[in-house]
Amino acid sequence: MATSAKIITIGNSVGVVLPKEILNRLHVEKGDNLYISETPDGIQLTPYNQDFAEEMDAARRVMRKHRDVLRKLAE
Repeated sequence: MATSAKIITIGNSVGVVLPKEILNRLHVEKGDNLYISETPDGIQLTPYNQDFAEEMDAARRVMRKHRDVLRKLAE
C-alpha cells in the first residue's frame, strides 16, 4: 500500500501530515508519540519504542526467573 504524506511548515520546524487511515492502522491519535527507526527496508514508523520493548522483555525474563528472591526482597 503506497500512501503519500505532505511535509508542511510548523513554526520554525517542519512536520508530516499523516492521513487518518494511517493513524487508524497505527492505533494512534493526536498527542501520541511515534518512534522512527531506520531498517534495511527503509524508515519504520511505530507507536512504541522497540528498544524499550526489548528491555522490558529482558526484565520480565529476569523477574520470572528470580521471582522468589524478588518476592522476599519486597517483604
